[in-house]
Amino acid sequence: MKTQLLVALTVGSLLLTSQPGLAAEQDTPATELKELITKVQAKLKDGKRSEADLTAELKEFDALLAKYKSDKSDDVAQILYMKASLYGQVLRNETMADELMAQLKSEFPDSRQVANLKKQEEAKRIQDSLAVGTKFPEFNEKDLDGKPLSLANYKGKVILIDFWAVWCGPCVKELPHVLKAYEKHHDSGFEIIGISLDQDKGKLEAFIKENKMPWQQFFDGQGWKNKLSTQYGVNSIPATYLLDGEGTIIGKNLRGDALETAVAKALGKS
Repeated sequence: MKTQLLVALTVGSLLLTSQPGLAAEQDTPATELKELITKVQAKLKDGKRSEADLTAELKEFDALLAKYKSDKSDDVAQILYMKASLYGQVLRNETMADELMAQLKSEFPDSRQVANLKKQEEAKRIQDSLAVGTKFPEFNEKDLDGKPLSLANYKGKVILIDFWAVWCGPCVKELPHVLKAYEKHHDSGFEIIGISLDQDKGKLEAFIKENKMPWQQFFDGQGWKNKLSTQYGVNSIPATYLLDGEGTIIGKNLRGDALETAVAKALGKS
């Protein structure tokens, strides 16, 4: 979690300071937040993670918000968002984090940050609805080769819906287990549908050919805006759903040998 927050803080500061024509020496919400984030990063790297350790920095957040109180820009919204993230991800004070997020939505309703929060909340709502025991919603698309792709075409089969990408290290690491399960159980009724979050079709096709992945793939070149990943609330990969012959979810995010075991059980082999 520490690493994730450091990355978030770094990305946040970069986004704020990458605007064309922004002078480094100019005092703006973006540059002042960047300086504050640098201080927070230094303390986190030194293992200083308590509210007492970060008292001075938390006061600086308040001072910045007071200074730019009349400014309703995304840059000022980012100050409040980063403060909320600090409380939630480092200080583990969910009550304060929730209060600050509520403040963000109230004071900056049209900000980029609030728009992203709404997308995250909707994605979580969708993910929560796709629980084991529920039906996986149908889709009707074309695959990478332009052929029809839908769950109905696989009725009666045990199906793995696999959201992945060539550039995703954990996805590539998991691939041998996926291939093993496919090779062992395909003839008995196991199928895979890949949902690729890649943007480069050539790289995807080369990877599929090199790794001998014969199953259908959905690809629209939109990366994280992939139509199906958005439809099913996927915001991290690999993300997988194992479905029985009726399209009911019987497993989620199975890794390693757990996938093969679950497939064997679904096919009545264990």
